Amino acid sequence: MNINDLIYRNLKKNIKNYYLYVFALIFSVGLYFSFVTLQYDPAMDEAAGSIKGGAALGASSVLLVGIVAIFLLYANTIFIKRRSKEIGLFQLIGLTKGRIFRILSAENLILYFGSMVIGIFAGFAASRLILMILFKVTGVDTEASLSFRVEALLQTVIVFAAIYVLIMIMNYAFIKRQSILSLFRAVSTTENQIKKMSILEVLMGIAGIGLIGLGYYVSTKLFGGDFTSMNELFLAMILILGSVIFGTYLFYKGSVSFIFNAIRKSKGGYLSLNEVLSLSSIMFRMKSNALLLTIITTVSALAIGLLSLSYISYYSAEKSSEQSVPNHFAVAKPDDLAAFKQALIEEDIEFKEIEREVLQIETDVSQVIGSIGVQVEGKNGDPNLMTIPVLSDKSIPGLDVTPEEVLFTGSSDAIEQFMAIQDSGQIEFRGQTERIQQELIGLNKDAYISYQYSSGGLPTAIVDDTIFERLSVDLNPDVQELPQVYHGIDIVDVTKLDQANMLFKQLDLEGQFGNLSQREMLITQKSNMGLIMFIVGFLGLTFLITSGCILYFKQMDEGEEERPNYTILRKLGFTQSNLLRGIQFKQLFNFGIPLIVGLSHSYFAVQSGWFFFGTELWMPMVIVMLLYTGLYSIFGLLSVLFYKRVIKESL
Repeated sequence: MNINDLIYRNLKKNIKNYYLYVFALIFSVGLYFSFVTLQYDPAMDEAAGSIKGGAALGASSVLLVGIVAIFLLYANTIFIKRRSKEIGLFQLIGLTKGRIFRILSAENLILYFGSMVIGIFAGFAASRLILMILFKVTGVDTEASLSFRVEALLQTVIVFAAIYVLIMIMNYAFIKRQSILSLFRAVSTTENQIKKMSILEVLMGIAGIGLIGLGYYVSTKLFGGDFTSMNELFLAMILILGSVIFGTYLFYKGSVSFIFNAIRKSKGGYLSLNEVLSLSSIMFRMKSNALLLTIITTVSALAIGLLSLSYISYYSAEKSSEQSVPNHFAVAKPDDLAAFKQALIEEDIEFKEIEREVLQIETDVSQVIGSIGVQVEGKNGDPNLMTIPVLSDKSIPGLDVTPEEVLFTGSSDAIEQFMAIQDSGQIEFRGQTERIQQELIGLNKDAYISYQYSSGGLPTAIVDDTIFERLSVDLNPDVQELPQVYHGIDIVDVTKLDQANMLFKQLDLEGQFGNLSQREMLITQKSNMGLIMFIVGFLGLTFLITSGCILYFKQMDEGEEERPNYTILRKLGFTQSNLLRGIQFKQLFNFGIPLIVGLSHSYFAVQSGWFFFGTELWMPMVIVMLLYTGLYSIFGLLSVLFYKRVIKESL
């Protein structure tokens, strides 16, 4: 048999085990080529708003290469160990290590570069679709058209050729350092199967759960006023990160075995077939894969968290823009206002003008701030003395407060959490000569002036008109740095809003202080966050596929190693369906435990700071988690199908 026949036979024999690897490689190459193609497309700058789209995709493609390279190198390590006996047999029949290396290199060359060519074609074919998705999420109304980019082709070939060289170096080093005897033992030593739990492992198991719980608890207190300086906040974040990651490692190293061992002892050691096939196997397998599972769980949590936060911002864009600019347009200067109104009249666009007098008043808020989370500089360095905008209830239809009451409106979720603002208590307005005590009666989200009047998120105070008059005659001129009248314009017929927005741009009103367009703010936020969500989504999908493949490959290893056990069980009379039920439980734990832990990590991470990104939490986060869970479950299903084939062939 010549070397070509040997290569062909090996490829034919092993291709059924490589199909998921080939799919992941084709997907990775295709996605990378699409990203690089888009990176060189001039339309990307239009699609990205204030963020340079090409630069953003360039940075993300580097991360993509990192994820793919780690996956390919790790997958190759699994496959080369699986073929260790085959390599040992080659040596026994007289093949030199150099000749064996050339055989493996030729196999990998055909498989790798064949997949790469398919991936490049698939990537170019999908580039227009990906660009359409990007235009959709960023709100760009442009036809998606792409041309083949030679630069993208060369960059893709060079990058993946470099990864191939690294794989060959790993294979050469593996073959070179292994003796024939060690090759036959390589598979059997990959898993560390320990029969009895030590006291140390019990302590590790308890410590793992405790550290994760500690990280979760501190995350709930992060912006609740318990940390009074940036240094304390930074140290708290380090504590959360360290305790959760190390706790996750200990969880896989000891906690899983500790919990399952407790279940086994509660049954007196008498386990059903399903429990033997699931619990007993996982108890000893997970601890040997603790580091790998920790990395997969941590990066999964990071991907879910980042995607949830970016989707929260995207999902909340409309409400955020309405909270920042309560009317369709806000115009500060009288000349600009007159020009804009005249343009609207000339175009026969009916509008409604809203005018509110705004006072900037020094206010002592010490009684309504529970604790300054990270101290905000107030007047003269006093965090309890702040300058906040004040409106008369007379200027707001349907709102009425008594002369002793004040209502806070329009504050952002971030400020409320950051400063722990209470919904009741005493505040004190300080004019130039007079101090006026008021009773805070509540907080609401309704905004009545643009965010530029309220220092980017501080609440607006609504007072009785008599109090407003007293404040207006006792103003401190040193704090009246903003226009004292807010002018808002609402377009009556919303179908003409785009036309009015074009007039706003044509008059060059945009960009000047106090001149804001609600629609432009919405478009900008959706454009920027849409690009981030697009990039994070595809990177997260790549990691999901690669990590799912790694877990699947590990299950393939375990399945082949446990094949003799299934043969014995089949000879004892157990049917395929009996064994398959136990396997289904096993895969539920193998894929479910890392998924649940990752989802839990991401939930507490998002919960601790979601209010900085938008106004909606649950719907965006639940959508992301359900989508991730659904895609992740596919690999568990594929593992069950693989085991079904192993069980069927075991007898």
